[in-house]
Amino acid sequence: MTASQATTVAVDEVEGLALDGLRWLTESARETSDGGLAWPNRRSDDELNPMFYSGTAGHVLVLLEAWRHFGDDSYADTALRTGRSIADAVDGIDDDSLYFGRTGMALVLRALQEELGDKAAGAAADRALTIVRSRFDGTRWGDLFELMGGNAGIGLGALAAGDPELAVLAVEPYLRTAEPTAAGVQWPHRKGVDSRLHHVSHGALGIVLALARVGGATGRTDLVELALAGAADVVARDQAGPEGFLVPHSTPQFRPDVIDPVSYGWCHGPAGDAQAFRLLRDVTADPGWTALADRCWHTVTHSGLPQRLRPGFWDNNGRCCGTAGVLALASDRIAEQRDPYDFAHLLVADLAARAIRDEDGARWSNFEHRATPSDLEPCTGWAMGNAGIVRELLRFVRLSRGGDPRYACAWPDQPPVPARATTRHGVTDTVK
Repeated sequence: MTASQATTVAVDEVEGLALDGLRWLTESARETSDGGLAWPNRRSDDELNPMFYSGTAGHVLVLLEAWRHFGDDSYADTALRTGRSIADAVDGIDDDSLYFGRTGMALVLRALQEELGDKAAGAAADRALTIVRSRFDGTRWGDLFELMGGNAGIGLGALAAGDPELAVLAVEPYLRTAEPTAAGVQWPHRKGVDSRLHHVSHGALGIVLALARVGGATGRTDLVELALAGAADVVARDQAGPEGFLVPHSTPQFRPDVIDPVSYGWCHGPAGDAQAFRLLRDVTADPGWTALADRCWHTVTHSGLPQRLRPGFWDNNGRCCGTAGVLALASDRIAEQRDPYDFAHLLVADLAARAIRDEDGARWSNFEHRATPSDLEPCTGWAMGNAGIVRELLRFVRLSRGGDPRYACAWPDQPPVPARATTRHGVTDTVK
């Protein structure tokens, strides 16, 4: 079966695919000297990285999801062993960020404390946040100054991990570093770069998301107002209105030799932009943000994805810049807005068609048209591999069966859907 031959897959089959993906994932783990578990990004890799983006920390979310979904305590036990290796790595990693470093590790350790009662994980989370605070230079933590690798992500992670003071400390520097534009403000994403990026992962909307969430949670209206100014700049760059929403990757184009001017996923496209607009909707109660999120979805669903229309157009299955990240938004919209399941089914069918399945389980190979061979080795982690894909498949299965569409453990750059929303025949009812 190819991606074009099916637009729906039976829900039980999707659940079976997720189980096969979990089996391949868990069997890729390596035992550490203290009985913990850690992962390489690829099975052939020697390095065991503790970070969230492509390392061990990113596996905790899918293990907790599987535990909640199946009621199987073996997944909780695996998550606890995973937390042991993450806790052991807190002091040694030389990065403090949400996706690549200590803040993301602290957040998953806090999740193990809160979900599974692991006091040692909670203590390690506290220790990690103390180290993060000590490494702040008064403005930043390193070259990156955005959501994935810089202040915005540290602010989001600290807030979610129970440290609002650190969250405010992380995002306040955006007040004095904002650059006025004709429509609002913008920020450099790292030192020494002339281009200004516009989307969630490394650009202005990621900073907007952090300012709005931290400002709204702590009563800092100045942070929320700055978030609105940052969003205004991005909205003014739209090239697809009035029905759609599509903003270039950056201005001027950053690394034009390797980066396309537009894309559609979570990281640098409207699938991620819509998450920022959902958060602004929640913080401001302004329906205009819902309209912008709808426009983002119009562009995504009319872009041609998940078809591989040309080399480089849609080569990734993963959560960061591929199909699973778009599925996350599709599920959000089903839960919140009673969207039909059609496009979500199309995304799931594509993931099913592209899965590699054998006696070892299921996994996904991404594609790099500029490399030979072009089929890349499957990854285990959140961003490009099984951890991120399986988590979205499990949520889709639960949603399709009328279950709770919330994740077992939310990640702070994706606004949560309403509590106890249930679906019947594709229609969502929120239980008060």
